[in-house]
Amino acid sequence: MAADTTAPNVKLVPYSENYTEQLSAFYLPKDQLEFTSLPLDKIFSPTICNDTLHILILSGDEAAGYFALETGEKLQAYSTNKQAILLTSFSIDAKHQGKGLAKTGLKLLPSFMKEAAPEVNEVVLGVNKRNQAAINLYLQTGFIDGGEIFEGPKGPQHILHLNL
Repeated sequence: MAADTTAPNVKLVPYSENYTEQLSAFYLPKDQLEFTSLPLDKIFSPTICNDTLHILILSGDEAAGYFALETGEKLQAYSTNKQAILLTSFSIDAKHQGKGLAKTGLKLLPSFMKEAAPEVNEVVLGVNKRNQAAINLYLQTGFIDGGEIFEGPKGPQHILHLNL
């Protein structure tokens, strides 16, 4: 873990059914749900690709955060890089917000990807232009804004890139 990491005992792990009960209690305020989705809604979505990686941010043994790593058609809207993966649905349970878990989880992403998917050399994401807190978080954790915009269903999104 990096020396400037603010949250101890944090790790990234693939989702397993062992965490379903914890994730069923996952809560996000309405203003955050405008930009993301609840973990179980994403995990069990009938439209999700079968090869999607569902990742949990654990604080100790508790599922405190979630994001998905997707490939396929959805990724192509954000990148032409055949070795990229798309990060979607990033969220931290409301009771765990403000503890540095989001920043720590994102800083762990490069080393996690080297183990989980060594063929991937870039993580891309779209973040709504109105979600300034998320934009700042991603930029603080190594993502780069190259000025690309994607017109998403909820308005324009900055396309951010993290080279691995």
